[in-house]
Amino acid sequence: MLTTIVAAVIVLGLLILFHELGHFLVAKWCGVGVVKFSIGFGPVVVGRKIGETEYAISAFPLGGFVKMVGEDPDEEVTPAQRSVAFQAQPLWKRFAIVFAGPFANLLFACLAFIAVFSLYGARVPSEAAKVGSVMPDMPAAQAGLRPGDVIKAVDGQPVHTWEELSRTIRQRGAQTLTLLVERDGQQIELSVTPKEREEKNLFGEVTGKAYLIGIERGLERIDVSFVGAIGMGIQQTAWWVGTIFLSLAKMAQGKIPASEIGGPILIAQAAGEQARLGLEYLLNFMAVISVNLGVLNLLPVPILDGGHLLFFAIEAVRRRPLDTRYREIAQQVGLILLLALMVFAFYNDIARVLQRWG
Repeated sequence: MLTTIVAAVIVLGLLILFHELGHFLVAKWCGVGVVKFSIGFGPVVVGRKIGETEYAISAFPLGGFVKMVGEDPDEEVTPAQRSVAFQAQPLWKRFAIVFAGPFANLLFACLAFIAVFSLYGARVPSEAAKVGSVMPDMPAAQAGLRPGDVIKAVDGQPVHTWEELSRTIRQRGAQTLTLLVERDGQQIELSVTPKEREEKNLFGEVTGKAYLIGIERGLERIDVSFVGAIGMGIQQTAWWVGTIFLSLAKMAQGKIPASEIGGPILIAQAAGEQARLGLEYLLNFMAVISVNLGVLNLLPVPILDGGHLLFFAIEAVRRRPLDTRYREIAQQVGLILLLALMVFAFYNDIARVLQRWG
C-alpha cells in the first residue's frame, strides 16, 4: 500500500507539474504575468510568493492550474497590467501558451522513453520459438510450460522460429501435441491440447477464432546508442499518440466498452505495480500516462486546453473573438461533461476494486 501511494504521488505529481510548467514557461516567455502556479486545487497546503507569482501545492491533487493576469475576458486589469494581460496578447502567443501544456506532456513521454532505451536497451520480439509469458488457466500453464522455455519440436517436427511454432499449433486444431522443450540446458517433453479461443487485437476487438495454447512471444533485449534512443523515443511517443486517438475513435463508435475507462484509483494501482517491477517499468508507465494526458487535453472540449485552442481557431477564422456569452455556455457544458466523465471513471475504478476483493 505504501509503495502504491508513493508511486501514485510521484507519477501524478510529476505529470501535472510538467503540464503546468509548460503553460508557465511559455507564458513567461511571451511576457504574460502569472498570478498563481498551483499543483492541485482547493485550499493551499504549502505556498510561497516569489515576485509576482504565488507557488502553491493545494489540497486536491487531481490536476493543477496556472492563473495568468487578464486570463478571463471579463476580468478587469489596471493600465499597468494591460501589457502583461493574457487577453491582450496576439493570437499566436495565446495559442502557444495553451498548447504548451499538452506539448509538455508529450515531451515528458518522449524523454522518459529515451531514458528507458538509453539505460535498458530495447526489447524486440525473439526470432526463436521462445516463451515470453504463460497465460493462467490456459493449456500451456496446465501442461507446465514456463517463461523462458524454448520449444524445439512439435510432435517430432522441428520448429526454429516463433512463426513456425504458431503456424504448427494452429494447423493441428484440438489435437493433443507433444512439445520438445529446452529448459535450463535440458530437454523435456510436455503434452498440451490447444483450445479454441477468440483472438483480439490491441483494442480488445475480436478478430477471429483460433486454437491456442496460451503463450506469448518471448523478447530479447538489445543495446541502443543514445542517438538511436532519441529516434526510438520519438517513434514510440508518436505511436502512442496515434494509438490513443484511434482508441478514442473506437470508443466513440462503441467498439471499445466504456468500462475500460479508468481514473485515479486505477492509475494509482498500476503505478504501484510498475514501481514494484522496477524503474524501467515505472518510466514506461509514466510515459504512456503522460501521452494520454497530452492527447486528452488536446480534445476540443470546452474547459480543456483543446477547447481553448478551438476557440482560438474560430477567432482566427472570424477575425474576432467568440462572444463571451457563447464561450461561457460552452465551458459550462464542458465542465458538466468533464465532471460526469470523472464520476464514471471513479465508478469503474471502485467496481474493479470490489470485483478484485470479491
